[in-house]
Amino acid sequence: MKKKVCMIVPNPMVKGGIAAVVNGYRGSQLEKDYKIIYVESYRDGNKLAKLVKGIRGYFHFVKVLLIDRPDIVHIHSSFGPSFYRKMPFIYMASWANLPIINHIHGADFDEFYVNASKKKREKIKKVYSKCSVIIALSEEWKQRLSQIVPESKITIIENYSIPHEDALKQRLKRQCNNIVLFLGELGRRKGCYDIPGVIKKVKEEITTVKFILAGAGSEADEAAIKRLVDENGVTENVVFPGWVRGDEKDRLLRDSDLFFLPSYNEGMPMSVLDAMGYGLPIVSTNVGGIPKIVQNGENGYCCEPGDTDIMATRITYLLDDAELREKCEKASYQIVKESYSIDRHIYLLSNLYNEVVK
Repeated sequence: MKKKVCMIVPNPMVKGGIAAVVNGYRGSQLEKDYKIIYVESYRDGNKLAKLVKGIRGYFHFVKVLLIDRPDIVHIHSSFGPSFYRKMPFIYMASWANLPIINHIHGADFDEFYVNASKKKREKIKKVYSKCSVIIALSEEWKQRLSQIVPESKITIIENYSIPHEDALKQRLKRQCNNIVLFLGELGRRKGCYDIPGVIKKVKEEITTVKFILAGAGSEADEAAIKRLVDENGVTENVVFPGWVRGDEKDRLLRDSDLFFLPSYNEGMPMSVLDAMGYGLPIVSTNVGGIPKIVQNGENGYCCEPGDTDIMATRITYLLDDAELREKCEKASYQIVKESYSIDRHIYLLSNLYNEVVK
């Protein structure tokens, strides 16, 4: 008989990395090996829509506990409001005496825990202590989370990508179009306020460069970033297509020549792994798990957050040097294929499920 796993997840259409990770589980080998019961706890929208979704999620979870009686509760969580939304699920699963896997996708650890009040830190420790296992996205995040729970409770399962060999082959045959792609939240944490300055510096060397900032942010953030684009005189070099999914996202990843993510805080970003699966060179930052997957001079470059001069220089190198770019394209694809496939991710997750049940 298949083991039952109740997975606490966002709605599939939610913007962000957690939904991207979970959406890869749907229809995968994981669903063939286990009976996965998805309980949605979050959706995009206004405050009322989010509140209603959350309340429905709690009632659905109670029903699952009473009727389906799962063997494991697997919670996908982050920091900030996500922590408080997931607290009731953790307490209810604990009262039901079920093993709890807390899969941490958070990014800004200092704000969440290090710089928090003593009272908040104690609450976080109390909640996390009820979890059987904490999943960290990288070795760096394991070390950070060990400030909250013992290292013996933490296991590393990195995010994954799906290799697209056909996209790599197409890219190797065509000429460079000087297209730089960003995917994600348009805001300060992702380094988007630095991007206009980077574009200005790159444009000095490559006048035809085109930056595609595919994502969405708060109304204030989007307005501020667009204002900086205008002030830097690079309006003609930037496209804002909004949040992209499906065929549109696939097309952008195929048509672009380089992926750029100037983040200040990250776990193991799905956007970078996605781009690598399409054979894109990467220019990003030395934060979270990124240095593990972006190896300087091999498949791209890691820069210090905020160092717009170096970022612009690295982007220019890659767009100008066909030989270097081709080397990085092949390396990005190979890294994903060998070490970050969804099959490997699910294998590690299945092993964890079996250990937790034992």
